[in-house]
Amino acid sequence: MKKFIIQPGVKGTDALQQQEQTSQDLKPYDVCVRMHATSLNYRDLVTVKRGVSQELIPLSDGAGVVEEVGEAVTRLKKGDRVAGLFFPLWQGGTIDTHKSSIARGGAPTDGVLAHYAYGHEDGFIKFPAYLSYSEAATLPCAGLTAWNALIVQGQLKPGGTIVILGTGGVAIFALQLAKNLGARVILLSSQDEKLERARKMGADELINYTKNPDWEKLVLEKTSGIGADLVLELGGAGTLARSMAAVKINGRISLVGILTGIEGQINPMTILRKSLAVNGIYVGSREMQEDLHAALEVGGIHPVIDREFKFEQAKDAFEYLQSGKHFGKIVITVEG
Repeated sequence: MKKFIIQPGVKGTDALQQQEQTSQDLKPYDVCVRMHATSLNYRDLVTVKRGVSQELIPLSDGAGVVEEVGEAVTRLKKGDRVAGLFFPLWQGGTIDTHKSSIARGGAPTDGVLAHYAYGHEDGFIKFPAYLSYSEAATLPCAGLTAWNALIVQGQLKPGGTIVILGTGGVAIFALQLAKNLGARVILLSSQDEKLERARKMGADELINYTKNPDWEKLVLEKTSGIGADLVLELGGAGTLARSMAAVKINGRISLVGILTGIEGQINPMTILRKSLAVNGIYVGSREMQEDLHAALEVGGIHPVIDREFKFEQAKDAFEYLQSGKHFGKIVITVEG
């Protein structure tokens, strides 16, 4: 039994250390899950780079099989294939201080880069039977974030147009969900090879933002000067102004990422003049996760996994995420 921890006071991937994992006694409503696969999100990289003040098992996302249940558990049983919820306390409704107080893989709550994960039964959810453990491990953060950003907060409709910035985990989930819905996708990337892969997945319009730095103008051209119904904003401060210019009057922006940083100035007049709705998206609830699973199953959607690393290669997986070479999700398999 092994686990990876982030060592306090050390920053970067050197902070990752493999240790022995000891078993825990279960409380009445707790379950023990033997992990089979975990996946990386940008948040995990940020956590390692910033460092932690107390020892922490990283990664919010993973899937495995229930191996033991507490005496009062009714929601799950031994042998169930489950994924862990990002916010174990956010079962439904809107987010609030209490529901967001516990988030896996963020101090002080341990994540799932370990042979075993423990927690209240409400913090785990069964996933569609047609998905592998590796595929299910991509759903709790990236998959659910895309669902919330497009369907719940984004209110994207069939025939609507969405602009997607990038080709990482959330972006590729968004592409799949948007095409399954029947929406038109304008996708941006800095690499033509990634744009070609997105085209083969159904992206309708492609823009290389390195070759076209004023990409918002191209979006307006491709939408007859009207703008997109929704922008999936993954860049943050460095791209938000362009996203505001690219979206239509009374349009929506789902703000998900901060890949370009948090320093910048935004002219609020654009939001006022265009009556824009700019929504911050921070994953989602159990109810949303259940809806996502249903949509995936009906659509027969398989998450896109760029590369899988073995458990002992965790540092390599983090470094690969930092390189930005990935298309879709990066998975760490915990056992065979």
